[in-house]
Order: sequence, then structure tokens, then C-alpha cells
Amino acid sequence: MKKVAFFILAVFFTLKVSAQTGAGITIDPSLSETPVSVKALAGSISGSLVVPKNVTGKIPVVLIVADAGPTDRNGNNSKTGVNANTYKLLANDLGKKGIATLRYDKRLVGESVSVTKESQLHIEDYSDDALVLVNMLNDDPRFSKIILFGHGEGALVSMIAEYDQPAVKGYISVEGQADKGDKILFDEIKSKSGFMVDKFKVIMDSLKKGKTTPEVDPSLYYIARPSIQNFLMSWCRYDPLRVIKKIKIPILIIQGATDLTVASDNGDKLKKAKSDAILLNIKDMNHILKDAPADPEKNAATFANPDLPLKPEMVSGIVDFINKVK
Repeated sequence: MKKVAFFILAVFFTLKVSAQTGAGITIDPSLSETPVSVKALAGSISGSLVVPKNVTGKIPVVLIVADAGPTDRNGNNSKTGVNANTYKLLANDLGKKGIATLRYDKRLVGESVSVTKESQLHIEDYSDDALVLVNMLNDDPRFSKIILFGHGEGALVSMIAEYDQPAVKGYISVEGQADKGDKILFDEIKSKSGFMVDKFKVIMDSLKKGKTTPEVDPSLYYIARPSIQNFLMSWCRYDPLRVIKKIKIPILIIQGATDLTVASDNGDKLKKAKSDAILLNIKDMNHILKDAPADPEKNAATFANPDLPLKPEMVSGIVDFINKVK
């Protein structure tokens, strides 16, 4: 299993998913889970709000921004075989610590409805959707502060959404990429034949000039088919190391040592770019935030096991960070 192979597959499966997987996990009885539907410019965003039942006063709330591709509110992606319930488990774990969460189906996924077509999708669409939910949470008198939690691609989406947004008081980057999209893509394809690499370079050079390539060799459809080129163009425009420097609120960077999707040095790179951020390196944690060995086959097996708990060190690190954010 290559370090970024799963990431690349996830980025480019953007077709609509009609149903959530892993919905059978039960939220703790001490918590209340209610459906949320918010109108957006291109349709509506559906999610689940989890709030502790017996609390006094205002409490923090975390907006969970999902990873690449058709990842649903629970953190699952049927197109790539992910059935880990990462976000639902996180909502449950944080709720028991007195922290509310809102997780949601991305645009074109699950119950979220959008008129946007795959060919029209840009990464800014995802950040716009996150902002709609931030504004909704900011208007809710139950919440004392809003924290953005971005996972994988969601880490960059959250960075873009957070920029100059006073309602957000803290930002958590979890398994976020430090490199620009074009480098990630070239790292993925460099092992292919010289013919494919050359063809891909022509496409990417065109995208850098703001032009799409309507005729693409079928061997490159998985990574650069015409309908995803506008998204690629928008994604590659952002340098995470530059964007994170602009963030003025407290930052927690979380990186798993056995993440085979986002290499462990990405956390170090982000920390170096933002020296006042907190970096939490977690031993034996993989991309879906669970205990996993470095062995690729055993690591990948955890992606289809929804019963595995989240790494407790990660949960406690998030709770400590949120409690210190003012």
C-alpha cells in the first residue's frame, strides 16, 4: 500500500452516495442526537448534532469537516471501502466529555442535496458549506465556542473556512497534508509509465494556466478525468504551509505515526510553518484515527472495522485543547 494511494482514490470518487454506512452504532444514552438540515446556496446540508443531555451553562461545539471523496457524516466512504465510523465515534467520545459536535454529509453525499455537478465542484464549495454551519452554530445560544476539526482533506477545507472568521475560536488539523495538491498527485503517479507521467504533466501544466483538458487518456481517468479538473485546479491553488501561517487562533495538529495515507512528517512540516501550534504525534495511530500497525495489510484491515475504538490519546488531547481555548 503506497503512502498516498488511499488519499488519491478518495479524492477522486466524488459521485453521490445514497446511504450512510455504519449507522448502527448507538450514541451514549447520556447524549442527545438530533438531525440538522441547513439551506445553502447550492442546496441543503444535512448532519447530526450531538449534545450532552445534563449540562448547565454553555458548552463548546466541534464542527467535524470530513476527509476527501464521498465521506459521509459518520466518516465512512462506501466507494473506497471505509466503514470505520470515525466521526460518529468522535461525537460519542467528545459528548461524554461535555463537548457537543456537529458532523455532516458533504455536498453530493448522503442526505445533503446540491445542484452542483462533479464538473462544477471546487474546494471552496466545501469551505462555503462549512461556513454555513459555523454561522448556524454561532447563532445557537447553547454553545460557548466553536472549534473546527478538519480531517485529511478536511484540514485544508477548514483552514480556508476559518480564515478571518471571528466565530471560530480554535482549529484542529488531523492527518492534514502539508504539501500542495500538485506535489501529492505527482508523488502518486511518478511510479507509473513514462507515457502516463508525461501525459499527466501536460494536463497539470494546462490547469496551472486555468485551462482544462477535455481529452484525457483512459489510463489517467482515475486521477485527472475531465469532470474533476476544476476541483483539481482549485485544490492545487492552496499551499497548506502558507495558509496555516495566516491562522491567528489556537491550533492543534494531530498526526498518527502509522498513517499510510498522510506520511507522519506532514505534522512536523505544519508545526514548523506555525511554530505556536501544538503538535500531537500519536504512536500506532493510522489515518482513520485508530490503533494500527505499520504493516500495510493489517493497517488497511482496520478501515472496514467499525467496532474499533478511536485512539484514547487523541481524544484526550482534543479535550485538553478545547478546554484551554478561550
